[in-house]
Amino acid sequence: MDITEAAKKYHERMFPGYESKLEVTDPEFIERFDNFAFDEVVHQDDLDDRTRVMAILSVLIGCQGIDEFKAMLPAALNFGVTPVEAKEIVYQSVAYLGIGRVLPFLNVLNDVLTAGGVELPLPGQATTTMETRLEAGIQAQVDIFGESMQEFWKSGPEESRHINQWLAANCFGDYYTRKGLDLKQREMITFCFLYAQGGCEPQATSHAAANFRLGNDKEFLIKVISQCLPFIGYPRSLNALRCVNEAAAKS
Repeated sequence: MDITEAAKKYHERMFPGYESKLEVTDPEFIERFDNFAFDEVVHQDDLDDRTRVMAILSVLIGCQGIDEFKAMLPAALNFGVTPVEAKEIVYQSVAYLGIGRVLPFLNVLNDVLTAGGVELPLPGQATTTMETRLEAGIQAQVDIFGESMQEFWKSGPEESRHINQWLAANCFGDYYTRKGLDLKQREMITFCFLYAQGGCEPQATSHAAANFRLGNDKEFLIKVISQCLPFIGYPRSLNALRCVNEAAAKS
């Protein structure tokens, strides 16, 4: 195999001492994948390793890549993603994918952390109560999207208005208000959840714009898309790029 020294070094940083079984069973594939993902792609831009792997974990949840998530989780921890941050990524994904798709990832995360000697449960990160979550969630929406969100929770037809209230209280009040990740990080991973699952382009465009408001600019999101491409493929990456461009055109 002709794997570049740069790819070998990066792989060793992610997985110290690990020998891939696919190098034996699928050497031609691994040569091209490793050279692409761990040399060409990672040296395309200056996105830091920690942000890169946080985005990768998020797109893997979005695309339901459970086996690769399990493989990449130790690399994320090696690159400085804390157990709390990993938990927050998985917890927040429930609002965008539902527990039916996220439970396997939570189980894998718990297994990996426990095997690594991390005592569970981790310290609590909640900052709201059931009484304060709605008000705090509304404020988070305003901080992210602007003042137009102040009354959004009670807008819409009467028969479905409760869903907008849940969006404020549950999605934002229960998750975005937690410690462990800041709003810029939470909006980045949300964009990753959305574009990786496909079919959520309107929401991905909206959250691209929200990223811009918080300081995750167009260049940053293109870096995120680029670094996740080997894990999510071209069609959804190109769709994500279109969402970013549409959001930028309106900003």
